[in-house]
Amino acid sequence: MTTKSHPILSMAASRIGLGLLSLLIVSLIIFSAVSFLPGSYASAILGQNATPAAVAAMEVKLGLNRPWFLRYLAWLGAAATGDMGLSFSGRPVMALIGPRLKNTLVLASITAAIAVPLSIALGIVCARYRGRFLDKFLSTSTLASISIPEFFVAYVVMMVLAVKLQLFPSMAGIRNGMGLGEQLYRMVLPILTLLLVILAHMVRNTRAAILSVMASPYIEMARLKGEPEKRVVVRQALPNAIGPIASVVALNLAYLISGVVVIEVVFVYPGVGQAMIDAVRNRDVPVIQACALIFAAAYIGFNLIADIISIVSNPRLLHPR
Repeated sequence: MTTKSHPILSMAASRIGLGLLSLLIVSLIIFSAVSFLPGSYASAILGQNATPAAVAAMEVKLGLNRPWFLRYLAWLGAAATGDMGLSFSGRPVMALIGPRLKNTLVLASITAAIAVPLSIALGIVCARYRGRFLDKFLSTSTLASISIPEFFVAYVVMMVLAVKLQLFPSMAGIRNGMGLGEQLYRMVLPILTLLLVILAHMVRNTRAAILSVMASPYIEMARLKGEPEKRVVVRQALPNAIGPIASVVALNLAYLISGVVVIEVVFVYPGVGQAMIDAVRNRDVPVIQACALIFAAAYIGFNLIADIISIVSNPRLLHPR
């Protein structure tokens, strides 16, 4: 191992440590916020007609009679091993949200596989033709897309493609036993909605990152040498804009995992977001905590990856002034 690699490894280790610390703090906030909500979970499970003795027995069974900090330590220790405990229905939490998590990851992966290369390509086009009609059209379209709430985009997509044109089903109710083609067909509207939501951010930030690099002296030198503008953008500007672009991509990928709740609810897609909404409706605290922790871990993890990529792509960040 060369000495040159040590600063990067040290930086990566420090960032991972900060990420784990952030996740620990977030887990404490999640558990505390849910634990201090008003009302009795035991009463919610047993119903309004439950006797005080039955409620007390249920609290003992669920471990709700112990101090919250001891319950937090027990929950955190189990969660570190992948055990999210039992839901109030008696089933293991991971057995409930495991298939839902798989569905969310499939939806996010397909969307990301389309959105990332498409957004980078459109960002390059905007930077290449800056100030021209194509750049103005794409910039205006993405600005309008950012300004529209995601649930409104979802309902517009549903109304046009499902209700008016009847090209796709309005409900993305995939289930086990469906063929891959049928599942993808039912996922078209959620994927399209997510693309419209996240493409705008990534295209605009990719354009801004490339244009920022294009103002550098070495870009002007490349132009003076007579290199074609396309080559200047792709070969000179894009590699040096990878850091900011990676940060934006990571933030939007984190959104795909943690921000799909609205999309899943609108299209009745059986993902983690829908599972969390169902758990809130049923006051199933262990499931709520597990879903929130998964969302937090995804968000922190993607930001950690973006941070490391940014520093590796720009070694000057290893030695801040």
